[in-house]
Amino acid sequence: MNDLISILIKNQVLFERPVLFNPEKDSLLLMDFTKDNRELNDEILSDTRSFTTYILGRLEKEKARYGIGGYAEYREVYSRSRVFDGEHAGQEPRRLHLGVDIWGKPNTAVIAPLDAIVHSFAFNDQPGDYGATIILTHQLEGLTFYTLYGHLSLNSICNRYEGERIEKGDLFAEFGIPMENGHWPPHLHFQLIRELGDWSGDYPGVCKYSEKEKYLENSPDPDLILGMMQYAKR
Repeated sequence: MNDLISILIKNQVLFERPVLFNPEKDSLLLMDFTKDNRELNDEILSDTRSFTTYILGRLEKEKARYGIGGYAEYREVYSRSRVFDGEHAGQEPRRLHLGVDIWGKPNTAVIAPLDAIVHSFAFNDQPGDYGATIILTHQLEGLTFYTLYGHLSLNSICNRYEGERIEKGDLFAEFGIPMENGHWPPHLHFQLIRELGDWSGDYPGVCKYSEKEKYLENSPDPDLILGMMQYAKR
């Protein structure tokens, strides 16, 4: 199961980043969505406009092009949406984040990190869900794996088709606004997936803490492709 990790480490210098980023010029702000962030109160989280103002305000204050972070982070912010609750009262909710979020301005371009084929796409429109979503299939050194892009614009999935070829470096999507991205501040959820099973246009980006080993094994650290976390500052 570690073959994918070793292959990605070996090839990391060849990947494009999913967003335009120059570490010599651009600043990255490490975002904290755990309970330790006392600034994120219920008043902010319950209102998408206030949440967006908070995110963009933080980026402007720190002169950061993007906010970033969140892999394997336990986030109480998911209490803002019922989509992360258990099916029945008293069941364990989903709170552990399985991707990296890149927060920025709406319509920020999303770039294919390596050659790909469109596996599937969907508009997951429940409040708190992904909104417009694309999953790409990749092959590297004979190994197949997937990347998921969530919270996109609806334009990103228009005229898209399964089996469509996308080349490394192609601008194939963009950050969506709240009404099309699942009602979140503009950002990209970027997730690495080993096995998709029967999933199409969707895959859990947040899991129960009790299932973290299984899900983190199937979704390794996306920074193996991004190579951006080393530049993030608080």
